Amino acid sequence: MHNMGQTRSVRRASHLLHTPDTFIRTLLPGSSKASVVVHVSPALGAGFTQYSVEFESGGTLGAASGQRFLYVLDGTVTLEHGAETYTLLENDYAYIPQGSEHIFHAPQAARAAVIEQKYRRVADRKLPELLIGHEPSVAAQPLMGDSDLLVRSLLPDTEAFDLAVNTMSYALGAALSMVEVHVMEHGLLMLEGGGIYRLDDEWYPVKAGDFIWMAPYCPQWFGAIGKVPAKYLIYKDWNRHPLA
Repeated sequence: MHNMGQTRSVRRASHLLHTPDTFIRTLLPGSSKASVVVHVSPALGAGFTQYSVEFESGGTLGAASGQRFLYVLDGTVTLEHGAETYTLLENDYAYIPQGSEHIFHAPQAARAAVIEQKYRRVADRKLPELLIGHEPSVAAQPLMGDSDLLVRSLLPDTEAFDLAVNTMSYALGAALSMVEVHVMEHGLLMLEGGGIYRLDDEWYPVKAGDFIWMAPYCPQWFGAIGKVPAKYLIYKDWNRHPLA
């Protein structure tokens, strides 16, 4: 049935809600049998790019111009990095430093979330290295002492990294304890469940599959609503001076 021009997707100066009913797929140079949904990019004013990639059997994802983080949503994805090969399953992830030659391919259909950002180096600081991880194996920490809201930090909190990628899990009825306003921008992909997101002065119902971009200083708050817990994957720029 035709939706008669209706959608939950919203674009504002301070935020974007990108819902699956509006996704348009494209291809990236150097890739094959891999459809890409670009959720946010510098074209919108963001300092990073985030997209979802849908691999067909035998699909490949080409090179990146910046550093890259890939999180497997379902299926199996293989990473070839130098002479090493890594098999990534659902909820596995990989961080690839800027300039590292690599290729991702999928033996069967698979989906992944991908974040790319130009690296901002700090003089006399060690550069980040390839990192492979499994999200459920990362120790969960309660946010501000709230055991109903658990954070898993997927990248080390060191000055080598200029971005952070976390998962945040909410028990039924859990919510952020405050409205946050800060200099970092966010890219957020809802993985499970749903709830209500406040962005600026507006309130949006959100659910698994939705993407949200939040500009710096956008007032933001989330509360989980529904019959299952909520969980999302969230990016932020990090560990750099605002003038960098």
